[in-house]
Amino acid sequence: MKKHVCDVLVVGSGAGGLSSAVAAAHRGLDVLVVEKEPVFGGTSARSGGWMWIPCNGPARRAGVEDSPEKARLYLQHEAGAHFDAARVDAFLEAGPKAVEFFEKNTALQFDLGPTFADYHPDAPGGMPGGRSIVARPFDGRELKDEIRRLRPPLSEITFLGMMIGSGKELLHFFNVTRSPISAFYVGKLFLKFLRDMAFHGRPMRLMNGNALVARLARSCFDKNVPIWTSAPVRELLRDARGRVTGAIVDTAEGAVQITANKGVVLAAGGFPQDPVRRKALFPHAPAGYEHVSPAPPGNTGDGLRLGEAVGAGVDDTLPNSAAWVPVSRPPRRDGTLGVFPHFVDRSKPGVIAVTRSGKRFVNEANSYHDFCQAMVKACREKGEEICAFFIADHRTLRKYGLGYVKPAPVPFRQHIRSGYLLEGATLAELADRIGADPDALERTVTRFNEHARRGEDPEFHKGSTAYNRSLGDPEHKPNPCVAPVEHGPFYAVKLVVGDLGTFAGLKCDENARVLDEAGKPIQGLYAAGNDAASIMGGNYPGGGITLGPAITFGYIAARHMSGANS
Repeated sequence: MKKHVCDVLVVGSGAGGLSSAVAAAHRGLDVLVVEKEPVFGGTSARSGGWMWIPCNGPARRAGVEDSPEKARLYLQHEAGAHFDAARVDAFLEAGPKAVEFFEKNTALQFDLGPTFADYHPDAPGGMPGGRSIVARPFDGRELKDEIRRLRPPLSEITFLGMMIGSGKELLHFFNVTRSPISAFYVGKLFLKFLRDMAFHGRPMRLMNGNALVARLARSCFDKNVPIWTSAPVRELLRDARGRVTGAIVDTAEGAVQITANKGVVLAAGGFPQDPVRRKALFPHAPAGYEHVSPAPPGNTGDGLRLGEAVGAGVDDTLPNSAAWVPVSRPPRRDGTLGVFPHFVDRSKPGVIAVTRSGKRFVNEANSYHDFCQAMVKACREKGEEICAFFIADHRTLRKYGLGYVKPAPVPFRQHIRSGYLLEGATLAELADRIGADPDALERTVTRFNEHARRGEDPEFHKGSTAYNRSLGDPEHKPNPCVAPVEHGPFYAVKLVVGDLGTFAGLKCDENARVLDEAGKPIQGLYAAGNDAASIMGGNYPGGGITLGPAITFGYIAARHMSGANS
């Protein structure tokens, strides 16, 4: 068997793994990253790329007033009985330092989302913006030939393969037919996209999670950190004292015995594609197969199983074992079904959600995690299939789109022919298409419209929080999230429960060390990203609460392995 010796072995190539690799290499350690799939980037490369890190440098420079004490109060409120004080304090202490480290020493640079509010901004310690940052757009040509191994973005959230940024850029796309400035902006981006496709076969203007991973990967390559792809870990190795000393890795050239003198970091992306653990932990998926995830197919819980095999404990006590998001299933050309996560359309004026009862069940503009919890609860109470439907009229559909259906001038009839978009000339006809009670749906819409014409929603208060409004239409008055549903024909898109990563994971301490069942550190073993149990207590406090802790605890793991204090 071939042998390879290094200081640090990182298992997984998403944000958690690559951040620990970069930070360790910067401290002079010899690092190797191994990835089971043929491309690197994991779920992070498919994600929106936002990182929730209170008191970060970009926010401080922008004059945002925040404090660790305020953030701690917020997380204590959000996590409730599952508040892990030691790990939360470590996150709040190291998060700003990690951001500063990456800004000063690596290719990873950040932009602030100044109006990207906490998801519960009115809760104690909540903020109307300033805690979420995103990787700055990146020119993929800087990766040279390695761009071929970068996992592409989730195709369903691109436009013909072109990545679209959040915030102002997204508004330009919504306003492309109504604003000459927006039309010029979008046209220029589209021409660059066509140029890249002609010369490179893929977009080179990387955004969101693709930019995050590309910047971290570039930083790895700058430090001569190799990333082995198609290299799954078969097992962890231990010495006579139980210390983890490395791993057996399968490669195209055969098995390789890796010796890691300082430690092994498990960052393999959690278990969103593991039906066995989903069956045990996802109440809405009793067989394990009812759940749909946009995560890569390789995220099958390898990190958790590797940890358990050497005595690690898994925290499966959180009230939610994953970060929920409503998803729809647009058909692909090859006959398979895609996965479209609904981030933005929930907040748009003229969009409401109903179950098959024909009734609304939630403030649609609340967080996707809260939306799904309400959907599951409403359907269970009525004994219905766990699903819901977004409802919109023709005017709203053409102005904002709905799910995978793009706004005007992009054609939409093909989505009706495919069955993704359901259409009814009247609400009663639409109710028949979705299997709802026609009278109940008409009563729901009539009652909603009575108040919506004044921008009000007394039943569920859509548009009442800073987070609600941040994703609405700022030009729509008086409420950027509320408009009547009244101009037929009417449309619906079916929603089911998906995820943005798992929360249940390996028990860890404040130094990112994996703990055994007795709560003692397993020497030489660390975890970052979704392989580690979430510090959010099963809740979803803000945009980026998976990636923010991922890069922070990756940084913490590297700091601890190198013997440094800062």
